[in-house]
Amino acid sequence: MTQVDEDTAFSELTAPYRRELLVHCYRMLGSLQDAEDVLQDVLLAAWQGLDSFEGRSSLRTWLYRIATNRCLNARRAAARRPPQAWDVPGVDLVEPSRLGEVVWLEPFPDALVGPGPEARYERTESISLAFVTALQVLPHRQVAVLLLRDVLGFPAREVADMLDTSVDSVTSALKRARAGLREARPSGTTTPGDDALVARFVSAYESADVVALVALLTDDVFISMPPMPYEYVGRELAARFCAGILGGGRRFELVATCANGQPAFVTYLRASDGSRRGTGLLVLTLDGGRISAMTRFDATVLSRFDAG
Repeated sequence: MTQVDEDTAFSELTAPYRRELLVHCYRMLGSLQDAEDVLQDVLLAAWQGLDSFEGRSSLRTWLYRIATNRCLNARRAAARRPPQAWDVPGVDLVEPSRLGEVVWLEPFPDALVGPGPEARYERTESISLAFVTALQVLPHRQVAVLLLRDVLGFPAREVADMLDTSVDSVTSALKRARAGLREARPSGTTTPGDDALVARFVSAYESADVVALVALLTDDVFISMPPMPYEYVGRELAARFCAGILGGGRRFELVATCANGQPAFVTYLRASDGSRRGTGLLVLTLDGGRISAMTRFDATVLSRFDAG
């Protein structure tokens, strides 16, 4: 077999798993760029180690073993992007409630998700920003166990083999991870009628109607903006923040897209001559007929999202 034939065979062998492996790496790392980099490392390691694959587990299990351990190494290396300073032109920084830890968080385009083997979690829940953010603050090994057991449904024995540990250790880590996740993850559910809620949000945002916009928010609404660390909690601060963004005669156009299984919009700032420029991506979290969180990402992520 020629080198080209071998490369083709390997590509065909691993192709069915690449998308779900990318999602797995993203969940563990919180950054799509980091996930793509690690996945390339995973595929290279699999290619180099294919001769030693003895078939004692399925190919999928073997690939997940490599991917999980590569992601654990990446998390331990703590090679995270530094926080970015406030850089919104013409808008003064509103004093935040706090500075967030997970400044490396990036959105994940729904187009890259595809079908998946979720076990304990629904598909959209397992890729939501709230879930992925909560994973970033849990201990590394607990994250790996939670994803392999609860999201992907691997048996405890296989997870123990993947992580070179015991079943008892896996069981203990899973218990702690579930408890930690309950504490770290805010609520957020999609319910009938949310389309109307999102439409009202778009109307209020595009017309710079801060009063109407704030009326759509929960009392404890949460606003974040990775890679800037500033976080705002509560309607009062949200009102001041939105007034700053939408004030000064600025008018925006929101173009719908999809990110992390949640309503998302590319935000375009309209100029007086009718032109527009993309300024960022806004992702909404909905809960009980209100908006419980707004996450703003800067314009560097826009190339990954299809919006007219």
